[in-house]
Amino acid sequence: MVGAYESGLERNPANYAPLTPVSFLAKAAAVFPERVAIIHGPLRRTWAQVYSRSRQLASALAKRGIRHGDTVAAMLPNIPAMIELHFGPAMFGAVLNTLNTRLDAEAIAFMLDHGEAKVLFTDREFSPVVAKALALAKVKPLVVDVDDALFTGGELLGSLEYEALLAEGDPGFEWQAPPDEWDAITLNYTSGTTGNPKGVVYHYRGAYLNALSNIVDWSMPHHAVYLWTLPMFHCNGWCFNWTLAAIAGTSVCLRRVEAKAILDLIRDHRVTHYCGAPIVHSMLVNAPAEMKRGIVHEVAALVAAAAPPAAMIEGMATMGFRLTHVYGLTETYGPASVCAKHPEWTKLPIEEQVRLNGRQGVAYLLQEGMDILDPHTMQPVPRDGETMGEIMFRGNITMKGYLKNPAASAEAFRGGWFHTGDLGVMHPDGYAKIKDRSKDVIISGGENISSQEVEDVLHSHPAVMMAAVVAQPDAKWGETPCAFIELKEGASASVEGIIEFCRSRMARFKVPKTVVFGALPKTSTGKIQKFILRERAKSTQAIE
Repeated sequence: MVGAYESGLERNPANYAPLTPVSFLAKAAAVFPERVAIIHGPLRRTWAQVYSRSRQLASALAKRGIRHGDTVAAMLPNIPAMIELHFGPAMFGAVLNTLNTRLDAEAIAFMLDHGEAKVLFTDREFSPVVAKALALAKVKPLVVDVDDALFTGGELLGSLEYEALLAEGDPGFEWQAPPDEWDAITLNYTSGTTGNPKGVVYHYRGAYLNALSNIVDWSMPHHAVYLWTLPMFHCNGWCFNWTLAAIAGTSVCLRRVEAKAILDLIRDHRVTHYCGAPIVHSMLVNAPAEMKRGIVHEVAALVAAAAPPAAMIEGMATMGFRLTHVYGLTETYGPASVCAKHPEWTKLPIEEQVRLNGRQGVAYLLQEGMDILDPHTMQPVPRDGETMGEIMFRGNITMKGYLKNPAASAEAFRGGWFHTGDLGVMHPDGYAKIKDRSKDVIISGGENISSQEVEDVLHSHPAVMMAAVVAQPDAKWGETPCAFIELKEGASASVEGIIEFCRSRMARFKVPKTVVFGALPKTSTGKIQKFILRERAKSTQAIE
């Protein structure tokens, strides 16, 4: 029997529209047409221009035979074309695949083939690896060069240039919302440290909602000025391409992450917001004082990956930078949780602020759930800050699944939650704290050692810029901690000094038995590549 609240109350175009972040762009162009949307060197582009050019891009791709569900790949740095590519394909249902610019030719070739790319947009900087990838790939996409004036070198590989392609399109192209907001909008590949990477598929609904969550959970105002220190290829720039359209903000492009360039742009354009891994923020904290001179306005920064150590929090505060800790994965559109701050925390001693702000926190407002569950029973662990479980998410800002890999998707979603593989505890106030990746726990003499706990201690050493701890085989104990340390510029430390520093701050069985100094291997997004360090330590876990 049809109830009173169902009869005559059907969904129709007047009361329902599929969610799409393209609508943010259309509204920004309508309401703030002359406001600057993009800054790239001397280039300034308004929201009206970005909207018009994105429609031209959509039209040109459609004229070239690209259809709903086709993959459009991009091997580009943080430049204006990458912003337009986050809107143009989505205007008619094509799927954007942003490629990690640090990958080798074999990995790129795999992604082009697996995603069945019909078009590839590429920058001259990456021409050597792209040329090799195209030779290896089975697919033969239309190759379009984006000839950025701020880069010299490399070679053009395509049959036409980006501006020429746009000239083929109609700036009045009538874009369409997706038939279903569950349709794919983008494809992002995981790092793939062994075997082939997995293709993470995002839907329009998730892109729309996480773009808005960024605004709410970071308290972003209208017309914020955002500096692209975060790669746009990484989780679609944590959805900030779409966020900036929603608030009619300004994107300040940045090809290369360097301290002087970042600080100059923050000063020159009064940048209000930027994101990055801990290494980005540490780079700024440790930059020479003369580079920071003249920055007198408050800057908001998001930090992801490892928890921010005390030196970073203090250093950022001294600079007038307000740091917020977020957490997420490729599978959750980037950040899906935030360490939501309480005003009263600022009155606490710095050690307590570090402890509270170093947690992964609570679910983003528009992510339905985040919890620490026993992966076997799928029951929540006690909120005691001690009992370990796996961090899991569920809700609208979780991927559709892995492309062409139903088995991996089923395993990731087992029990109705997305399994992150991160181990953590839940504190009494409902804030989650990562203790380790499941594969990073060190088992020494039958005792579990959290590598992150040891890293937290190492980061408190005044000479340490970054530290990573992995398991090293040991004939007596099975495994012992091995610490790899990157020192601050001009700083010095000894193996004996580091070990003694740790002994005074933790149980002896947790103290690293081996200490190695040197630059740490990092991904393009600044995350430490522990699998390389495990190989160096000849760990039994070296192969993931």
